[in-house]
Amino acid sequence: MAKFDNSDDSVVVIIGSGAGGGTLANELCQKGIKVVVLEAGAKQSNASFINDEWRSFGQLAWTDNRTTSGSWRVAKDFPNLPAWICKTVGGTTTHWAGASLRFHEHEFKARTTYGDIKGANLMDWPLTLEEMAPYYAKAENKMGVTRTNGIPGLPGNNNFKVMYAGAHKLGYKEVHTGRMAINSQPRDGRGACIQLGFCFQGCKSGAKWSTLYTEIPKAEATGNFELRPESHVSRIEHNDAGKVTGVVYFDKDGKEQRQKARVVCVAGNSIESPRLLLLSASSKFPDGLANSSGQVGRNYMRHMTGSVYAAFKDPVHMYRGTTMAGIVRDESRHDTKRGFAGGYEMETLSLGVPFMAAFLDPGAWGADFAWWMDHYTNIAGMWLVGEDLPRATNRVTLNTNVKDKWGLPVPNVHYDDHDNDIAMRNHAFTQGERIYQAAGAVKTFRTPPYPSTHNMGTCRMGASAKDSVCNAHGQTHDIANLFISDGSQFTTSAAENPTLTIVTLAIRQADYIAKQMTARAI
Repeated sequence: MAKFDNSDDSVVVIIGSGAGGGTLANELCQKGIKVVVLEAGAKQSNASFINDEWRSFGQLAWTDNRTTSGSWRVAKDFPNLPAWICKTVGGTTTHWAGASLRFHEHEFKARTTYGDIKGANLMDWPLTLEEMAPYYAKAENKMGVTRTNGIPGLPGNNNFKVMYAGAHKLGYKEVHTGRMAINSQPRDGRGACIQLGFCFQGCKSGAKWSTLYTEIPKAEATGNFELRPESHVSRIEHNDAGKVTGVVYFDKDGKEQRQKARVVCVAGNSIESPRLLLLSASSKFPDGLANSSGQVGRNYMRHMTGSVYAAFKDPVHMYRGTTMAGIVRDESRHDTKRGFAGGYEMETLSLGVPFMAAFLDPGAWGADFAWWMDHYTNIAGMWLVGEDLPRATNRVTLNTNVKDKWGLPVPNVHYDDHDNDIAMRNHAFTQGERIYQAAGAVKTFRTPPYPSTHNMGTCRMGASAKDSVCNAHGQTHDIANLFISDGSQFTTSAAENPTLTIVTLAIRQADYIAKQMTARAI
């Protein structure tokens, strides 16, 4: 691995090593551009991953203190853990389930398609599906997404077979084991999935795509890449002209360091990215960097979520095989006859006994709770994920009353459900239960949303600097050499799991940055 001097102002500094940051780093390095990645977490490996839910959570999860406000259930049940994301090299690509779905065409045009919805801050993306299609294809090929490029789907476990049986009885048509960035056959130097069933705890076999052992090693091999784990960035600096010049960070020994940069790309997830821009406020940018629109931190989206579990007479053993083993896609359309705008997916989900107890109904106890836990082996489960409308009041701000270990204000995440989210969730709950009842369930159970795993918005892209933070390439409107490189740049959330789109945008952004650097525009 290369080693760059802290005073080298020719490097591109990327903050975060997950789906956006890790992919962007490799793409730039392959083009001959020098990159320094600063990752707040430590580096793990396939060998060090722990196939135990609680211990793995401590190893991989971002557990730094955060605060919450708003009416959402998470603020009551998990007030200091609003998001279940990772703090480790590879970011949340070590934890994700692998679902890789393209957005629908209408989801890039939410404002045009859905119209003016009261209480929502809808806006069309400055991109179309047609523009994204070639980059989606590159991302699918890079990640080895099943059911693309001639790659077969993964096998169906019992959890999927139960969903499949019920869904087909209800007339659903698009039901399969999903488009997953998990090898169904050996590919890219990695073996096929062996169905360990610990997808959220880091893939020990390496079958699931993660920047930890795909993009980052490839970037290292170019000689243009340096990774600095356990480096927590505290602020981004700029010169008198308003151009960013580098970042200040605390290294693994807690010492403050300063890395110069030609370009800075922020890929710290939709909570930490806006937090960092707000922490970087100065006399020139009193409201935070790239915030002339006032939109930094606003429009936080976390998808409409919830889960449905069902108990059956015979064992299901939902935990055997991939965690997300199948999907029903028919409800992802936009059809206001259902009573809401946008759509949702129904995806199989299995949790181990510890997390099942924690999330089934947080804080619950008593006979009903015990009944469900006693019937764990007979349970099938699905996760509901749907389009969450952006709201200006759903936002990430700095809580100056609470400080982290570096003395910095922690982020506060405020969120209130929109009526559209509630209507969609109720419809999805009903349909999920109907699927299981059609398959012969003896009992069903609805669970409230868990801590957020899909975090989007807060630095959204748009055509105008008046109502967005960055342009269609993630380049901030206010500062040409400052980029947003993660899900923060999402204009709207769509119904689909966000990782494929984050990777797609990173590939596209790398092309743009390279051209801008060659032209000396940044």
